[in-house]
Amino acid sequence: MGANTILLITIHLEASLHQPMYYLLSLLSLLDMVLCLTVIPKVLVIFWFDLRPISFSACFLQMYIMNCFLAMESCTFMVMAYDRYVAICHPLRYSSIITDQFVVKAAIFILARNVLLTVPIPILSAQLYYCGRNVIENCICANMSVSRLSCDDVTINRIYQFAGGWTLLGSDLILIFLSYTLILRAVLRLKAEGAVAKALSTCGSHFILILFFSTILLVFVLTHVAKKKVSPDVPILLNVLHHVIPAALNPIVYGVRTQEIKQGIQRLLKKGW
Repeated sequence: MGANTILLITIHLEASLHQPMYYLLSLLSLLDMVLCLTVIPKVLVIFWFDLRPISFSACFLQMYIMNCFLAMESCTFMVMAYDRYVAICHPLRYSSIITDQFVVKAAIFILARNVLLTVPIPILSAQLYYCGRNVIENCICANMSVSRLSCDDVTINRIYQFAGGWTLLGSDLILIFLSYTLILRAVLRLKAEGAVAKALSTCGSHFILILFFSTILLVFVLTHVAKKKVSPDVPILLNVLHHVIPAALNPIVYGVRTQEIKQGIQRLLKKGW
């Protein structure tokens, strides 16, 4: 939270950072903060004070925000990968392609696609008939964890959850891999001294973070599918880690390692001092 807040303040106050790439970074930080505020406070309250109850409406609201904002974060990674692809593979056309209007259109697309396509998830779960126990085997209101408490058939919920997840996150991941494959091919053709190492260092850290984001989500889904073969604590731990670790690493990998942002933070600290 602190790192993302510093990043947002720096980008807002530093005029030199009012560029499309940093606007996308601001969007990513906002998504990370919303996800953390949605999940972590309740998790901490459970661990610290053993206050486990959550209202019916709050549970489904948390479910919607988690699904929606995780999909938005994945989509933002995809747009940022495209931004890096244009910057490295078509540097002369970068300023004409990646404009403020492009960022606005990308933000509208990210918002509209994921808000609309994730709405059915909590609606389908809320329409189920809950007649048995009301203890969720999780510290957050994950769709499948809640749906299992129902006395109804949850086949439609399962199908939509997995089909929607693979459609949204899967398509983003394919485009991200394609972008970085083209970037790698272009970088390996560079002949300037140090250019290859610099490009690989920057894009490599981005790609590793995105891969971690996708891998831990995939493992979480697979552990739910094979729930009888793994400890029940494993999906819970993966769910929490998936909300905490990317949010902590994103401002470091995308922000502090960027020279312009590092200089911007230093200038702000000098002004404040």
